[in-house]
Amino acid sequence: MRNDTGGAGPYRPSVRPLVVLAAALLALLPVSAPLPVPALRTVPDDLRIATWNMCGVTQWNCGGTGGAQLKIRALTRLATEDGADVILLQEACSDDVAAARRALGAGWDTAFQGYAHRRATGRYAQVGCGAGRGRAGIAVLSAAPLSRIETVDAQQPEVGLHRGTLCATVFEPGVRVCGAHLSLPGSDRAHPEWELGDDQLAALVDAAGGRTVFGGDLNSTPPGASNARSWIWPDGPYGRYRECAQQGPEGRTGRPTLVSGGKVDYLFTDLPRSGCSVRDTSASDHLALIMEVRAG
Repeated sequence: MRNDTGGAGPYRPSVRPLVVLAAALLALLPVSAPLPVPALRTVPDDLRIATWNMCGVTQWNCGGTGGAQLKIRALTRLATEDGADVILLQEACSDDVAAARRALGAGWDTAFQGYAHRRATGRYAQVGCGAGRGRAGIAVLSAAPLSRIETVDAQQPEVGLHRGTLCATVFEPGVRVCGAHLSLPGSDRAHPEWELGDDQLAALVDAAGGRTVFGGDLNSTPPGASNARSWIWPDGPYGRYRECAQQGPEGRTGRPTLVSGGKVDYLFTDLPRSGCSVRDTSASDHLALIMEVRAG
């Protein structure tokens, strides 16, 4: 979620002197019209939503995918050159996301949820990106203010890395987005035989509703004969919803989203799709997936 600051609460002097001082100051001010209240942004007719695993965690075999500046430039290009209004991010660094937001200017908003390692003792440890780039986690970067920011409960490793799902509403009350990063097989160090992807994927689909775009790095290839883990997929994603590159009701394929080949990144929606593209950012082992929908 959004970063906050800790520490002791602020010192509060007595109220009466402040009230008297405020009244005196107000008496000296000229009378003027009230400031205008900014209007809420309306839902654009065409809305572009992207998902991208940034491979920002140095110790997760990402050392060769570029540093902070390269990833920040790639992220801002998704918003400017590719016109993405909303970007769902995985393996993102909190400082990189904050820097991209500043570079894009006023009006852009972010939400962030950090990864955590659950130890055998039951205690949690944050995951750092390294090189002083803040926490690692999943995020939403949006051209419009975000509201109703929520995490989605789903089974996570008893011992191991907790990834997660983050949802938010953009262009209130227009479109809901949910970005996820699901567990790989063997992620639970206490129970490596446990499969967590089915529960997490079901929770992601349950969190979606009407006028929703959801997806992210689901750490699974599409369901089909070539995927031994097809059973983790519920009917909803390709049934009630349609994937970015899905061709027809029975389609279950899509362009590769990994530099090495294979598709593990997805965007599903119940809104009419008007475009789907893949972008090689040259700053990650994942390609960015961009979907255009009719939302207005």
